[in-house]
Amino acid sequence: MTLPAYAPVDLVQHQQALLQCTLCPLMIRPVITGEPVVSPVMSIGQAPGIHEAKVMRPFGWTAGKTLFKWFEGIGLDETAFRQRVYMAAVCRCFPGKQAQGGDRVPSTEEVANCSRWLTAEIRLLRPATANFDWQIGH
Repeated sequence: MTLPAYAPVDLVQHQQALLQCTLCPLMIRPVITGEPVVSPVMSIGQAPGIHEAKVMRPFGWTAGKTLFKWFEGIGLDETAFRQRVYMAAVCRCFPGKQAQGGDRVPSTEEVANCSRWLTAEIRLLRPATANFDWQIGH
């Protein structure tokens, strides 16, 4: 299957709307989203960590280092992976820290609010496979 070398207008418009999302008042912006890569494969995380805002891309810090080390083992470096796989998350903003340390897990309401974005991406891309990367950095 040959995919276009550009993102469809619908995917770009979707991401532009996503970047404006303010549905979850406890989530810490900015919204983090990957490149609008047309791909039959999606990599889906839980939520960005505090450092992803520095690099403005999903899996841009600890979890990403672990994830990309796995794929380097089969000859797929980070740049190639990001060009071939649509990277998303259940929640797109940083949930904040827990009082006892570690990142806060998004609430049921936050997951429900954010699910509209992931659902739309699945409809747009119709991936053949999705990889759920929940606790990579832990």
